[in-house]
Amino acid sequence: MILAHTTQITPEILKLIAGIDEFKGAWRALGTLAPDRLSALRRVATIESVGSSTRIEGSKLSDREVERLLSNLQIKSFTTRDEQEVAGYAEVMELMFSSWQDITLTENHIKQLHRDLLAHSEKDAWHRGNYKTSTNSVVAFDEEGKQLGVVFETATPFDTPRLMAELVTWFNDERHAARLHPLLLIGIWVVVFLEIHPFQDGNGRLSRALTTLLLLQAGYAYVPYSSLEGVVEQSKEAYYLALRQTQGTIRTDAPNWQPWLVFFLRALAEQVRRLNHKVEREKLVLAPLPELSLQIVEFAKEHGRITMADAIRLTGGNRNTLKQHFRALVERSYLGQRGAGRGVWYELASSLATQSDSPLGRSEK
Repeated sequence: MILAHTTQITPEILKLIAGIDEFKGAWRALGTLAPDRLSALRRVATIESVGSSTRIEGSKLSDREVERLLSNLQIKSFTTRDEQEVAGYAEVMELMFSSWQDITLTENHIKQLHRDLLAHSEKDAWHRGNYKTSTNSVVAFDEEGKQLGVVFETATPFDTPRLMAELVTWFNDERHAARLHPLLLIGIWVVVFLEIHPFQDGNGRLSRALTTLLLLQAGYAYVPYSSLEGVVEQSKEAYYLALRQTQGTIRTDAPNWQPWLVFFLRALAEQVRRLNHKVEREKLVLAPLPELSLQIVEFAKEHGRITMADAIRLTGGNRNTLKQHFRALVERSYLGQRGAGRGVWYELASSLATQSDSPLGRSEK
């Protein structure tokens, strides 16, 4: 029995949810990025997510090594355990991004995702896709991959099938009833899943992949473009502390969801902050400009400058209409005007020109 009604909705929790949901709405209202920007943003976020999620569990591969490995995923031959874990996580994340609408939350799907997560891991072949058969516990690792100690004890193998059936049923019922805000529902799901720790290994990585799945299904469409795992890796001590503080109370009459939910929502808010920062740096692509204005800015970005003759050739637009677009772009600081009369030409405003050196403005680590 999951006593979610004991959740305290504090002013901080309300504020965090409001900020995250505001960005969720803004992302939708802005429309979509240009496909090449979207693709580049997602690639950088995926590399960071895969690297961070596996390092939280003790892997030592850097983001650069992860990037190199991901560019050769088709090889399907990975010599070290770290490489095997990275390959499996990357493939599961790609599945989440491409098929989230089709993956219902069932025990069978969770087991299949676990099997896929460990598909390349030779030492895990005996248990992948099946619930644990011996006791396991949550262990923390330092930056060197050295074990720091046990964070908390988990459910017994005997209790695991029953507890997982209860958790999945509870989540689906609550999602349908819509009594809890989706972010609170997902937060509670994650912490209970980790308290059960249903598989022999890979529970942490699977919990983070499932978090992505559930957020996408709840309408948080921006999730693939900013790494939540990267946020968690950079606050590992707070992550383990919040887990320990909440999980010790889950099987009591008054679970204390507060420590974990506050950590979880702060992490989501930081994910949003990082993506918002990238969006600001990509302003010229994301801003809801008219199509003609977008074409003008893109041409200036690609060629360094644009003239009225260029714009007429490019868009087929009327000269007077294009004049209005140029005027608006100068006023909104997208373009700078140079020259006068027939010799006038336009270039990207200096702040945007700096950004255009990189298709992404690079990701923050």
